[in-house]
Amino acid sequence: MQEFSTSFDSLRKKALIVAAVAGVIAIIGAFINPARFFQAYLMAFIFWSAIALGSLVTLMIHHMTGGVWTYLIRRPLEAAAKTIPWVGLMFIPIIIGMPHLYEWSVPANVEADKYLQFKAPYLNTPFFVIRALIYFAIWGGLAHLLTRWSYEQDQTGEALLNKPMRVTSGIGIVLYAIASTFAAFDWIMSLDAHWFSSIYGPMFMVGHGLTALAFMLLVLVSLAKSEPLSTLVNQDRYHDLGKWFFALIILWMYMMLAQFIIIWSGNLPEHIVWYLRRIGPAWKTLAALLVAFHFLAPFLILLSRLTKQKAPVLIKVAFGILFMRFLDLFWLIAPELNEGVFRVHVLDAIVPVALGGVWVYFFAGYLSAQSLVVKHDPRFEHVLNGGEGSHE
Repeated sequence: MQEFSTSFDSLRKKALIVAAVAGVIAIIGAFINPARFFQAYLMAFIFWSAIALGSLVTLMIHHMTGGVWTYLIRRPLEAAAKTIPWVGLMFIPIIIGMPHLYEWSVPANVEADKYLQFKAPYLNTPFFVIRALIYFAIWGGLAHLLTRWSYEQDQTGEALLNKPMRVTSGIGIVLYAIASTFAAFDWIMSLDAHWFSSIYGPMFMVGHGLTALAFMLLVLVSLAKSEPLSTLVNQDRYHDLGKWFFALIILWMYMMLAQFIIIWSGNLPEHIVWYLRRIGPAWKTLAALLVAFHFLAPFLILLSRLTKQKAPVLIKVAFGILFMRFLDLFWLIAPELNEGVFRVHVLDAIVPVALGGVWVYFFAGYLSAQSLVVKHDPRFEHVLNGGEGSHE
């Protein structure tokens, strides 16, 4: 345990140093090119918040199903979910930079556009901020309750605490879905207030789950040699997580394809223009890369049972998916803010590193404060005792 705490103290220090150095560069960039800074910040915020929110919903699914497949990553999931209040504070720069991001937040634009005037009762700055506060209150409240009861169970061994965790998770999944859907509309889809998609919310949530699971796989593999995980992690556990990973990759592609087919077949100019910006000459290469390396390559790699059981393979796929998740956000956000022109700026790399350093600092702190596995949950005592059964 002492070695474990020391390694995480070292990680926190390194994360803080990286955040400080990258943060200074990012702030300088914000003064030089504020529009580009806020674009990079929005992408970075969505990426890192996806890990926290995806961890929360995966944690709730874990409590609902009681499956062993998430047992070994429950503590990392809880640590990531506990960062949600800090993620909420990270949202403040987006509020400050709204005029650089959202055309509907500039009164002159609204006055000149009847469509923006029609949507003004919903798309306005005060209501935008209020909704964000509600989203973070829901997510943060759920994370607080579930982690508090889980840690209390570690101390007391009270089996009855499983019931409130399960009931709260059932209600919480519904609340999470509603809040995440509206957050997707507000934070990304409203970058083009003239376009909408009814499947955008589910796409957003699948992105949460995929980003979080990729990150959790990397955490599990890195901690697999630490006690007591060293006696619990095996091929079957990797295979369980690999199957879930495989399913989310397929679901992401299904959502993307469904949206594309529905909008393209509808042949409505105000809808199709959104895709024309993203599959036109400037962006078609990135669109092809997303299909090839966000879906096709990991799909083929994880299709085999054997590859889902191998940690080295899962590490490579997880790293690849995390990188492609960021490129997907770039593909969704950048064309709108650059009028369809493909532009890459140094801030697109610096700002995510700065924000990531801060997030990792808090995540590592929460993870190191508790045991690596749950101690007294009666649903998983057979695992701690060397059993291989599952409640799934």
